[in-house]
Amino acid sequence: MKLKEDLNPMLLLLFHLMVWIYTVITFLPSYLLSWVSRPDGNFYGSEEERAKRAKARSVLGQPEGPYRAVSSMKKLVTSLHPGVDTLDKMFEYAAMRFPHRDCLGTREVISEEDERQSNGKVFKKVILGEYRWLSYKDTLTAASHLGSGLAALGQRPKTNIAIFCETRAEWIIAAQACFTYNFPLVTIYSTLGGPAIAHGLNETQVTHIITSRELLETRLKAILTDVPRLQHIIVVDNAPTAWPGYPRGISIHNMAAVQKLGARHENGRFCLCVCSLIYTPLPSDIAVIMYTSGSTGIPKGVMISHSNIIAGITGMAERIPNLCEEDTYIGYLPLAHVLELSAELVCVSHGCRIGYSSPQTLADQSTKIKKGSKGDTSMLQPTLMAAVPEIMDRIYKNVMTKVEEMNCVQRTLFILAYNYKLEQLAKGYSTPLCDRLVFRKVRSLLGGRTRVLLSGGAPLSAATQRFMNVCFCCPVGQGYGLTETCGAGTISELWDYSTGRVGGPLVCCEIKLKDWVEGGYHSTDKPYPRGEILIGGPNVTMGYYKKDAKNQEDFFVDENGQRWFSTGDIGEFQEDGCLKIIDRKKDLVKLQAGEYVSLGKVEAMLKNCPLIDNICAYANSDETYVIGFVVPNQKHLLALVDQYGIRGSWEELCNSKAVEELVLRVITEAALAAQLERFEIPRKIRLSPEPWTPETGLVTDAFKLKRKELKTHYQDDIERMYGGK
Repeated sequence: MKLKEDLNPMLLLLFHLMVWIYTVITFLPSYLLSWVSRPDGNFYGSEEERAKRAKARSVLGQPEGPYRAVSSMKKLVTSLHPGVDTLDKMFEYAAMRFPHRDCLGTREVISEEDERQSNGKVFKKVILGEYRWLSYKDTLTAASHLGSGLAALGQRPKTNIAIFCETRAEWIIAAQACFTYNFPLVTIYSTLGGPAIAHGLNETQVTHIITSRELLETRLKAILTDVPRLQHIIVVDNAPTAWPGYPRGISIHNMAAVQKLGARHENGRFCLCVCSLIYTPLPSDIAVIMYTSGSTGIPKGVMISHSNIIAGITGMAERIPNLCEEDTYIGYLPLAHVLELSAELVCVSHGCRIGYSSPQTLADQSTKIKKGSKGDTSMLQPTLMAAVPEIMDRIYKNVMTKVEEMNCVQRTLFILAYNYKLEQLAKGYSTPLCDRLVFRKVRSLLGGRTRVLLSGGAPLSAATQRFMNVCFCCPVGQGYGLTETCGAGTISELWDYSTGRVGGPLVCCEIKLKDWVEGGYHSTDKPYPRGEILIGGPNVTMGYYKKDAKNQEDFFVDENGQRWFSTGDIGEFQEDGCLKIIDRKKDLVKLQAGEYVSLGKVEAMLKNCPLIDNICAYANSDETYVIGFVVPNQKHLLALVDQYGIRGSWEELCNSKAVEELVLRVITEAALAAQLERFEIPRKIRLSPEPWTPETGLVTDAFKLKRKELKTHYQDDIERMYGGK
């Protein structure tokens, strides 16, 4: 989508003259460089030609599939290296190859201070120092000592242990300890409410849990009496050794003390002998029981074997060109989410270094970074990064707001360069002059060296994807996967700049379409086959923990012994073998008059509106229209009400009937511009003065909407908007 040009004719002429001269000078070298030679001497061709080639084909030639990646038509790939079939072997292999290279990095906290805002609120600000690194060899040693120490505290192989912790180096060290000693690791989101946390711990019957001091004091302490089996709490921080006020029968240990215990000769020798002789994990053993975020109800524990994860990361790694030990990844998404855990394990398997961050310290402008000091991306300068669409949408809206505030010359140059680069990308060409002169400052928001951005967790809008391609000067690999498939399903090839698609199947799995008659989706549909997406392969997990009925509903094994998962998502396979997600069974609502409304589609279209920070569409089957809950963008809403002379506090504005009508008018215009049908456009809305964050319980850690919780939260407004009040 091009930016609107409303430009001075002389500036336009001057820009096009410069571009013409530059193109003439660089045409031949850029044309030659667009042809990349294979190791076997053959040519890939230009990026444009590579993007047009088939990514996948139907194995049986049938429109419903199954579809496989062109390179794995005969056999699905299960591992990166021969014999490396469990996660402990994978880390040992990496430590053997890259013993002295940086593995896990954490920034030193130099100082913390409270900063009072103009509205009276107080924010904690930090000044952070350099990254301090553990080598691969040191990380392996730390994990081995921790595993040995946990065994000395009574943790036994094939007995569940939980981790309830923020994303940090200690999380991966703890995970590796559990993988090595065959302790199935139960992962629980740090933002879940007390009842959901207690449910996961009780269902898996854990006696040991690894957590942080902050989460212990703010989340766990209140529910300890509800988890009667819990005996040992291991705190990853260098916290105090005395813990008054905790129930009797629970021992609290510092992680360093447990590692010291494990490093002692007698414990180390005993545990290593037992583990090597009897309890070394098998590929079929459970590595992780990953609790989902609970977006559709009570969180479910997904049982993931070592071989499942190995297959999944093998498929993902194949889609990242030139992945090697020179790459740097920034870890800040929740490690309890399959996207982040898989991404970090992909990096470990290739000897990359991982520097840790958080959403509050990610960039120079992040909420916890003191003005004038550097955020984590500026310090780390990562080459690889994963992001959920919600974060990229925020970056897009913030940058475009700053573009609107530029003076005439700056704005003109930016818009011209943006539209020019968009045209060149469509042709498969690069634009080094624009990148250096115009987009360098925007690119520096992520450190300036990012070469691959991986998007997952939810659909990414076309406008945001184009913006990231253009302004951050790197491809966005849009992926599709689920916890039940180890996050692996598809990832778009990095030279494919098309939008709205998620690429072809990974080399570790295959995908087929199942007719959904009620929704009107069939494999015989034209021009493309459509249906519910089923994913099969070695990355498909073992099922839900203690949920036999649900397992029979969602998983099945075919006549060849291959395991499949029914995703509930609706997709279509396009002629080049790329998958496009077009609907979700649970998001489809039939209105009273018989029209089907895809709530996810409505939300995706409207989130591009600058006035909207977040939106949840809602519809009742016994009603004739759609309604919506909207988190408005504060800057744009204040500008809108100022035009109409409406005054009041932020809360008063969001509760104002007049403001609701103004916003609804803007939303309706945006919906019509996005070509939504009249019955799909929300007819009434409720403005929310508070943003939806994982802490509110209204969205997951990946910022997916929790529809059930949102419905409960806005029940009074639903009744009002549907005329009940």
